[in-house]
Amino acid sequence: MLMGYARVSTEDQDLRLQRAALEAAGCRRIFEEKVSGAKRDRPELARMLDQLREDDVVVVTRLDRLARSTRDLLDIAETLNEKGAGLRSLAEPWADTTTPAGRMVLTVFAGMAEFERALIYQRTSAGRAAAKARGVRFGRKPKLTADQKELAADLIGKGKSVRQAAALVRCHPATLYRTLPVSDLAPD
Repeated sequence: MLMGYARVSTEDQDLRLQRAALEAAGCRRIFEEKVSGAKRDRPELARMLDQLREDDVVVVTRLDRLARSTRDLLDIAETLNEKGAGLRSLAEPWADTTTPAGRMVLTVFAGMAEFERALIYQRTSAGRAAAKARGVRFGRKPKLTADQKELAADLIGKGKSVRQAAALVRCHPATLYRTLPVSDLAPD
């Protein structure tokens, strides 16, 4: 069965043109929504994907109605593939996974997206290494200063409980358990 998916970004926009094109293409069911394509939570898209059966074909007027990024498109295409369903775009005839050429084009897209992710990872890693070499510290700011850690360890060493020491250095007891060596901690 051909299942159409139509989407516009705002309530002001009209779905009539997409609906007419999908009906002319032979879609027996059309799922419509007015929501930004950038949102991952699109109820009608989710409903359509849930109802797909093997050999169904999702038809869109243009790929940007279905997905806003290559990654999103590839994720949706993978979901369709896992269900044994196809994807066809009316405006982009090369985007038809029901044909060998369309599957090949999508495979090329997937390879390009993977290559792009690898480049981003490589650049990010190089940037982080350079920043670390300059002394930049990553992650959260430590909850306790070195003086607070020393004071808490000293208090615990002199018989205070972890809970009492935590109250005196103004932190949660769990912070002391995470921060101080086990040998410095006495049971509560």
